[in-house]
Amino acid sequence: MTDKANEAYETLLEFLYMVPVALLQVNDKGAIDMLNPMAAQLLMPLAPDGRMDNLFAVLEPLAPELAATVHDFAPPSGVVCESVRIDIGHVRPEHHGPQVLSASILKLDAQRFMVVLADATRDAEREQQTLLRELNDAARIDGLTRMPNRSAVRETLQRMIDQAPPEARDFAVLFINCDRFKQVNDSFGNATGDHILRTIAERLRQSLRRADLIGSSQSAPQMAARFSGDEFVVILDGPQHGEHAASVARRTLAALELPYRVDGHEIVCNFSIGIVVPDASRADADMLLQDASIAMAEAKRAGGSRHALFDPAMRERAQKRGGMEAELRQALLNRHLHVVYQPIVGLQQEEGRRPAAGAEALVRWHHPLKGSIPPPEFIGIAEECGLIGILGEFVLESACADFMDWKRRLGPDAPALLAVNLSRAQLTDAGLVQRVQQILHSTGMAPDALQLEITESLAAQDDIVQQRLRDLKALGIKLALDDFGTGYSSLSCLHMLPVDTVKIDRSFVCQADISPHHRVLIEATVRVAHSLNMNTVAEGVETPAQAAVIRELHCDKGQGYLYSRPLGKDQFQAWIAERLRLAA
Repeated sequence: MTDKANEAYETLLEFLYMVPVALLQVNDKGAIDMLNPMAAQLLMPLAPDGRMDNLFAVLEPLAPELAATVHDFAPPSGVVCESVRIDIGHVRPEHHGPQVLSASILKLDAQRFMVVLADATRDAEREQQTLLRELNDAARIDGLTRMPNRSAVRETLQRMIDQAPPEARDFAVLFINCDRFKQVNDSFGNATGDHILRTIAERLRQSLRRADLIGSSQSAPQMAARFSGDEFVVILDGPQHGEHAASVARRTLAALELPYRVDGHEIVCNFSIGIVVPDASRADADMLLQDASIAMAEAKRAGGSRHALFDPAMRERAQKRGGMEAELRQALLNRHLHVVYQPIVGLQQEEGRRPAAGAEALVRWHHPLKGSIPPPEFIGIAEECGLIGILGEFVLESACADFMDWKRRLGPDAPALLAVNLSRAQLTDAGLVQRVQQILHSTGMAPDALQLEITESLAAQDDIVQQRLRDLKALGIKLALDDFGTGYSSLSCLHMLPVDTVKIDRSFVCQADISPHHRVLIEATVRVAHSLNMNTVAEGVETPAQAAVIRELHCDKGQGYLYSRPLGKDQFQAWIAERLRLAA
């Protein structure tokens, strides 16, 4: 080597030793031909015995893939490969220096490589922070609707509560629920349900005006969010009062309740909205959301398709219902509920041959401490908390067993028909028909001796309910329209409903002997029902005068306190014996 070449080489070595970059020259076996002080400083703590003659041996426990990377590296000279990341934090946890190294490889010739080592700790930390931010953002976004989710709602509300004193909290919360979404999923499938949820989200975005939303006057993000399942939350920003929030709720309902068209189906969904305006009594987001949910439940309980503004009495009622729910579960478990029966009597000659033409089964609950609890109180709770299916099965099974016992004991004097009520929740249960069939089979009861009763508003509700009714009729069961005259259907629509009996509501019957108007309505109902080969039952008959009028109007059967109050199983049998004695 010439003096000039030696001088150039020494200059290069001097540069490599002084440059603030960790450099190594290795051969294809990993042997280190040269390393500068910065490279030695990085590698020395990693060498188990202090030897640094082979890079692969030093890094084998930490980066076993490095040797394969060098061996497989065949780009043209001067091409740098991707850096290999080497985590060294766990090797020397007490060390405050680099925690992550990167090793980049430069091919010099067929057997020689230049390796550049660098402290990649900060890069790794930044990447980790970016990943955490992305994960956090993903955790705050609902995957289906691309709306903010429950976490985002809670964080936003808590921030708003924390940033303003109680008297300056100018916002409101709308808690929105689709009233019968489970029925949509059960009937049309989850894909259709998901499509509707995405459409709900889009309608919410479109229907809410910019001035209604978080961010209209502040830098906070807009907040119309999917809270969970079929529940959505909207936060209204700026000076709020109940009437303004109610106006937004009405506009939102109008948008959400337009028909949803999916795969040729036109699906109508109703919604309930709870509204809460914050005050000093709510110190956190969870309490605010709970009150909004309570108000939503009140709107749903009132029939749905409406909004309700929260007031403290709602919370008290919710707490009472919560306690009663636990007690009802225990009562069902311990069979503390029982079934009573109200006789249905024949009014015309062909219907009056036996003491009781039928019996309606009614559930009762006698609480050991609170005494008798009215059915409207606990049946509503059973529907809300998902117990109505168990309760309905208990009533049906008990009533069918009692009915068959009367058949064995009374023979031809036993009632010919057993009437049992069905609730909305039971009718939307896809397993209802199978369970009814199982109960009939286990008790030995003939299907045509059972009459299941539904309200007229429920019967006229939608195609799903009517299909369930047709499935029940296919078993041979009779169907009755309860409380006729108080719901959505009319005499002109009666022929469209798959029922065998029309039960005229007590609100008409109680005025039959004093109001010509009600008398005409009863007569028209009887005539139309008979023209459709349907039977008629007058409910709530309390006086001989009322009984005389409905008999004169050719109503087939009557039911009410004039004949008997609801009776226990043995009392009902005694009532029949007494009627037989008086008729003798």
